[in-house]
Amino acid sequence: MSDQTSINVSDYYDTDTFKRIKAFSEGRETPFLVIDTATINRQYDEMTDAFPYANVYYAVKANPAPEVLTMLRDKGSNFDIASIYELEKVLALGVTPDRISFGNTIKKSRDVRAFFEKGVRMYATDSEADLRNIAKAAPGSKIYVRILTEGTLTADWPLSRKFGCQTDMAMDLMILARDLGLVPYGVSFHVGSQQRDIGAWDAALAKVKVIFERLRKEDGIELKMINMGGGFPANYLTRTNDLKTYAEEITRYIREDFGEDFPEIIIEPGRSLISNAGVLVSEVVLISRKSRTALVRWVFTDVGKFSGLVETMDEAIKFPIHTEKKGEVEDVVIAGPSCDSADIMYENYKYGLPLNLAIGDRLYWLSTGAYTTSYSSVEFNGFPPLKDYYILAGDACESVRECKTAAGGVRAPGKNVSRCSNQSSAAAHLQCDDA
Repeated sequence: MSDQTSINVSDYYDTDTFKRIKAFSEGRETPFLVIDTATINRQYDEMTDAFPYANVYYAVKANPAPEVLTMLRDKGSNFDIASIYELEKVLALGVTPDRISFGNTIKKSRDVRAFFEKGVRMYATDSEADLRNIAKAAPGSKIYVRILTEGTLTADWPLSRKFGCQTDMAMDLMILARDLGLVPYGVSFHVGSQQRDIGAWDAALAKVKVIFERLRKEDGIELKMINMGGGFPANYLTRTNDLKTYAEEITRYIREDFGEDFPEIIIEPGRSLISNAGVLVSEVVLISRKSRTALVRWVFTDVGKFSGLVETMDEAIKFPIHTEKKGEVEDVVIAGPSCDSADIMYENYKYGLPLNLAIGDRLYWLSTGAYTTSYSSVEFNGFPPLKDYYILAGDACESVRECKTAAGGVRAPGKNVSRCSNQSSAAAHLQCDDA
């Protein structure tokens, strides 16, 4: 019996948005990702409406495309940066360093110095060695310490084993930061990406409250900021509460622990802003059975774990998959095209696809705007990185940015195509500015 037999596209996209994406997809060689930037625009507004008191730091790793970064820059977003390469990209787009946080706790000393020289003054840490590097390379900077949190069992993509430290160590690091001439500024945590249990934020904030109170009473350190990270959900197969419910509950937790005059709050959305804006279009390459009596078909597509779907590892993220074919369904295993036996997306979780699905048919992977292009390999088995296209909606025109990435990771020349109400098409050839 299939765990998932059919997808109602209207649960994920309004009719006009999906029609726009599907129409753009026609005739293009798969696989590729189409991003509807109007959806990102709307979801950013929903995020800031839900958390009006919070400073948004977009997690660039979710999708670092210039089209996404430029839109969020213009909307006033700040940026959570994980590497010197992301830093150079956002600075090249005119983002000022006061809107940047170096959120990676694992970093080279020379990279810290480069961030500091370019004007960045806020850094995450979770260890003494890293803190001492920051003190040498970025003197006088603001420090926030990341703590370990629970929630690994209720997050689809857990994040709190590799990063963070225990509460007692966090307090020790704050004291050391002060002694090293740094500014002990705040505490951060991440309850896990695609976190379905809102109570995970309650438990994390309770830990933060203890740190704030003990440092103030015992050491005279007044922390100013709480970085709650991300974890807000995208719209996948597993149902979650809506963002409004998350915001109402999390706000209640903050007020219960810190009162009405609570510290500066930072949130770092990535998945929740970008995923629902994207549709990954793929083609069925092969359909087979492993024996004459096998009950399960194997469906091989031209996209796989190494070309953008790495979050299907351990079947953690279950993407909704849509096909135009209708009729009786049957359990399938879904696998990618590469010569690697690990390139199987779904085997234990039983997707049901129509019996009349055929080689050459298209599969539409919904909610794939985040952590697909940025995870795509450069040239595994010779396959090029996942192509990405961005529909840029204006007041009267719809502009499509066709920006392709060639083998070797080099951005190839693309073009902007505008479709206005008074013309069929007007194309201006530009180079993709992948700074």
